[in-house]
Amino acid sequence: MYDFAYHKPSTVAEAVGLLADPDARPISGGQTILPALKHRLDHPSALVDLSGIAELRGIRREGDRIVIGAMARHNEIQNDPAVKAAIPALAWMAGHLGDTQVRNRGTMGGSLANNDPAADYPSAALALGATFVTDRRRIAADDYFQGMFTTALEPGELLTAIEFPIPEKAGYAKMRNPASRYVMTGVFVARGPAGIRVVVNGAGPGVFRQSEMEAALAANWSPDAVASIRQSADGLNGDIHGSAEYRAHLVTVMAKRAILDAG
Repeated sequence: MYDFAYHKPSTVAEAVGLLADPDARPISGGQTILPALKHRLDHPSALVDLSGIAELRGIRREGDRIVIGAMARHNEIQNDPAVKAAIPALAWMAGHLGDTQVRNRGTMGGSLANNDPAADYPSAALALGATFVTDRRRIAADDYFQGMFTTALEPGELLTAIEFPIPEKAGYAKMRNPASRYVMTGVFVARGPAGIRVVVNGAGPGVFRQSEMEAALAANWSPDAVASIRQSADGLNGDIHGSAEYRAHLVTVMAKRAILDAG
């Protein structure tokens, strides 16, 4: 691990000022940046610890939306009464991320800012039509995800909160790697303000919508509606844990389970 400066600001404005240094890196839960530092894959001039910023915490319902602070930890989202009542699929997702240690340290904002292809939250954000709030603007989920480890966030821009419209129905199912617990293929389905959406995560280099399944569910909301739809394996991930064809098959399996979960 290389030497670096350490800062722990108490306000968003202070953090943004520190992150004006292009070689500084924010740290929230540390689930990604710390392993990168240990393996000398990154050499920041400074780490800006966001854990002391009260503005980035909290979970609340505002009318027809659930607003989650970027520093909300997975276990907080899992157990929050407002999330459990309004979007139980999101609470379930948070409760099945990694292991207990990860859920006690990892944050929603850190996960969504990193946009790992095997992350869970991106599928929920895209399926529910979430809005990403930063220190300078609001970004629709349709415009936010731009590819593997890539988002619409600009250098120095800080994610402060995520707003989730409350859906009529929502469900999530995934196949986890038994060793790492990262998702191999997951599907989040939702019917709500953003329309009917079927979003796949883990199977490809980033989240994507399955438009054929969305059209089928618009005509008939049931697992049978998507049972005969086959996801193309073109462009999907393949590794020692599962081929692209296996992940393509899992898309249909997980979609059917997610629809059952949504009710």
